Amino acid sequence: MVSQIAPPAAATPQGPTILAIKALESRFGRKTVHKDLSLDIIKGEVIALLGGSGSGKSTLLRTLIGLERPISGSCIFDNQDLFRLTEEEWKKVRGHIAYAFQGGALFDSLTVEENLCYPLLEHTNLGPQQAREQVLQTLARLGLQGTEHLLPASLSGGMQKRVGLARAIMLNPTIILYDEPTAGLDPANSRKIAETILTLRASGKTSLLVTHDTVTALRVADRVAFIHAGRIAAIQTRAELLAAPDPMINAYLQGEDVT
Repeated sequence: MVSQIAPPAAATPQGPTILAIKALESRFGRKTVHKDLSLDIIKGEVIALLGGSGSGKSTLLRTLIGLERPISGSCIFDNQDLFRLTEEEWKKVRGHIAYAFQGGALFDSLTVEENLCYPLLEHTNLGPQQAREQVLQTLARLGLQGTEHLLPASLSGGMQKRVGLARAIMLNPTIILYDEPTAGLDPANSRKIAETILTLRASGKTSLLVTHDTVTALRVADRVAFIHAGRIAAIQTRAELLAAPDPMINAYLQGEDVT
């Protein structure tokens, strides 16, 4: 089981900006998804991104990993604009920015160990035994020891998501993008996912978490951002949110229709 990790501190995160999104605009056909969206992510923090269905949360993650192309804007990471990269250049960046898919996205015909070994054997110079040792260490670190010989079909939904998170971090990324990691899970499994996110945060990972799960968002996030009308309409630290929530975020948390 993943050890209990303290929640984020209440103060505004300090440190350098690791990812700077400026004036992002993206569209699907004639529909504008993002319009002048800007967000600075600080190294080592967890940002939870809230917003209504169709507000562009998951599309933002897909844009940050190069799966969608924006109309305009910039995203600076490691002194380069991600929105200007070629597909070949993206292959290198994806070793530093990991994407944890909503459904885990595991290969059904491969065991847990084989799923986690795959990125190591494809993208590093490790041999099979070295890759296996690294996989077993990662599984133990995330409380998943003993699952290495299982197929995804034999895992619960919560376990599949946690193994998916394990595979996402196999290349030791700098930033992790989480797409609805607790969707469809019961409270106990949602808490395990939250503990995994906090474990990774404690090791220095930076995270952007898209979720409708406000309990998990408040449990793990240093800051909570709210996306509305294509922009980041509000952003607050946990302390600010609990003491004096922004009206738009508060309305969302109370289940009101934010239009």
